Amino acid sequence: MVDEFVRCSKWIEDALAYGGGTHDLQDVFDGILSGNMQLWPAERGCIVTELAVYPKKRVLHIFLAGGELDQITDMHEDVIRWAKAQDCQALTLAGRMGWKKALAPFGWEPTLLTLSKEI
Repeated sequence: MVDEFVRCSKWIEDALAYGGGTHDLQDVFDGILSGNMQLWPAERGCIVTELAVYPKKRVLHIFLAGGELDQITDMHEDVIRWAKAQDCQALTLAGRMGWKKALAPFGWEPTLLTLSKEI
């Protein structure tokens, strides 16, 4: 797993640059190592997910994705299968606006808007 994380670290860092400064590469590594996050490495990209358990729903949250878009979308069904095996009822993703168009063919729809303001 460490070798795959190192190989994917550039994609992870690139995605983190859009994350509002909430995590750095070490935080993601620690999250994966602890089992709180899951690394989905592929040849030309990667995804990092985390399980979110709410009072009424279990969700697999796609925390970040980086690399080539077609590589990331090629992993879509595998991610869904794994989420179902974890008793998740939904997937969520917070990201740049471009994800809306890229994931529309897979049935993703916007549900909430996240705004931020640095203070």
